Amino acid sequence: MRTLCASTLIGEFFVVAFAGLVAMKSDDVSMTAVWTVCGVAMLFSLLLCGMITRRGGIPLGWALQIALIASGFVVPAMFFLGVLFAALWWASVHYGRRIDEAKARWAAQSEAQAQ
Repeated sequence: MRTLCASTLIGEFFVVAFAGLVAMKSDDVSMTAVWTVCGVAMLFSLLLCGMITRRGGIPLGWALQIALIASGFVVPAMFFLGVLFAALWWASVHYGRRIDEAKARWAAQSEAQAQ
């Protein structure tokens, strides 16, 4: 699960950076506000890569997905990209857990055969 979720979060890191570049052109939001929010979101996505398997890591990832969708109010394309990354996040968590379970079963079978 960790690899799939971390890949999604790294992708979000770059999407947030590019969204910041787009938001910079808006007259409604100051450049300082844009890069403060984007910087925090980018740092949060990187920190989450290491917290995925810890308690609360997955819910924090969902919070980031909600924030990414909400950023569509500043950069309208982020509504689409936010929903896309939320779907990727769901798939990463769902299928990552299934892969982890299959790996655990395989390791248990290998250990039983070795004995």
